[in-house]
Amino acid sequence: MLNRLSRPTALALCALPFVALVATAAFAPLPFAVAQPGPTTNVLGTSDGKPVIEVSGAPVRDTGGELRAVTILATGPDATLHLGGLLDAWWRDDRAVMPKDSVYPEGDSTREIEQHNQQEMKGSQDAATEAALGYLGKDSGKVKVALQLGDVGGPSAGLLFSLGIVDMLDGDGAGGDLTGGRSIAGTGTIDDDGRVGAVGGVSLKVQAAHRDGATVFLVPKAECGDAKASAPASMRLIPVTTLKGAVDGLTALRKGSGSVPTC
Repeated sequence: MLNRLSRPTALALCALPFVALVATAAFAPLPFAVAQPGPTTNVLGTSDGKPVIEVSGAPVRDTGGELRAVTILATGPDATLHLGGLLDAWWRDDRAVMPKDSVYPEGDSTREIEQHNQQEMKGSQDAATEAALGYLGKDSGKVKVALQLGDVGGPSAGLLFSLGIVDMLDGDGAGGDLTGGRSIAGTGTIDDDGRVGAVGGVSLKVQAAHRDGATVFLVPKAECGDAKASAPASMRLIPVTTLKGAVDGLTALRKGSGSVPTC
C-alpha cells in the first residue's frame, strides 16, 4: 500500500526536474552569438596607417568632414556562451542576442568564415568602385581605385565606399563636399548599378555612429525602423535605396534646400 505524500514533499519532487533543467541550461553552451557596436572608420581618411581609398588616373580633390563606415562586433564562432551571459546581453540596449547560425554559417571553421567575409568585402569593394565610376561617368579602364579597411569583412561598407570615391573625385558636383563638413555615417550593400541593400545590425551600428560623433546616418530604406529604435533625437536618419539618392540627399542637406528624405 502506497503512503500519501505530504503536499510540500510532492511539490519538492515535482520541482526537481525543473531545477535540473535550469541548472543544465545555466552551464551548458548555447547556440547563440552576442553582438555589440563596433569601430567606425572614416573612408576619407586612413586605416592602419594607409589611405582607405586610393585613386589613380584622375585628379583627386581635398575633402572635408567625414564619411564613417560602421561595424558590429560579434562573439566568435568558437565562443562558448551560457545562459547567464545571454540574459545579461538580452536586457542591454547595446547588445543583441542572435542565433549563431544567423551570424556564422553552420559547420564552417573560423578560418573559413574569415575567408568568406574577406571575399564578400572584396566583391563589395569592386561593386562600390563600379557604382561610383558609373555614376560619375568615368571609364573604369582609366581610373583605378584601391580600397582597404583593415580586418573588416563583409559587404556592408559598400555604400560608404562609393560615396567616398564620389566625394574624392567630384564632391557634390559644384565644388563642395558631400559631407558639408559634417561627420556622416552609414551602412548598406551596393551593387554595380548603385542599388543599396539591407545589411542587418542597424540598431547597433547607429549606436556606434553616435558614439563616434556622427550627426547624420544613411540607412537602407527597408531598415529605417531598426535605425529609429536606437537613434538619438539629435541624429538625422536619411533612408536610401540608390547611390544617386544618397548623393542627392547629402547635397540637399549641405545646401539647406531641396528635399531631404527622412526615416
